[in-house]
Amino acid sequence: MRILVTNDDGINAPGLAVMRQIAAETGSDVWVVAPETDQSGLSHSLTMNDPLRLRKIERQVYALRGTPTDCVIMGVREVMPEIPDLILSGVNSGQNISDDVTYSGTIAAAMEGTMLRIPSIALSQAYDWTSGNPIPWDVASTHACGLIQRILDKGIKKGILININFPNCAANAVSGIELTRQGALTHGLFLDKRDDGRRNPYYWLTHRRQSQDVIAGTDLDALQRNFISVTPLKMDLTADEALDYYSYLAD
Repeated sequence: MRILVTNDDGINAPGLAVMRQIAAETGSDVWVVAPETDQSGLSHSLTMNDPLRLRKIERQVYALRGTPTDCVIMGVREVMPEIPDLILSGVNSGQNISDDVTYSGTIAAAMEGTMLRIPSIALSQAYDWTSGNPIPWDVASTHACGLIQRILDKGIKKGILININFPNCAANAVSGIELTRQGALTHGLFLDKRDDGRRNPYYWLTHRRQSQDVIAGTDLDALQRNFISVTPLKMDLTADEALDYYSYLAD
């Protein structure tokens, strides 16, 4: 099996090393095209006004000065001699769940693979970024390969990508696997205003999540109970349930 590996945390991210290990256990022909630098939060963006610079790191491993979406296109259209059988994106440092999937470059890479009609899976490892504790990469490295194989054995439907999130716990403390819906989070992005040395204002985006009710059956609910969350996402964003509501526009 030919596998293209990418991420949004960059070519030197520890999660990419974990992803390469998982890919090597899944297929025999693994290629890597990952961003030269951290591209987190860039979603499904393309580099349109700058050239894409490709740098070979080692055999079948490349760094690209571009976005995760660029990396998938480069891997499929230029780097790999044949179209991959599978695209694996991650392992992201931090969960990609609920509304946050719309920001995620990890998810976007899997979206691009899905648009290219290639089975694609995004993988993310949850952790508590406020605690200072290390990211429990062993959860993903222990459980990902078997889960991916089960998904591939059944097949991924056209227009669907798979979003997998591993809980923030020890590998042997995982409660199981749950098929989940995409949940919802309170909007947690705010602006931290500061002044530079000349008293000119500048801003940092900051995260300040508010407490909220967690809906059963969602990705967030599964992670909070130490389950691995598996969420099928679709490329068709049409709100089918709203078509009748807006039917008056066609009168």
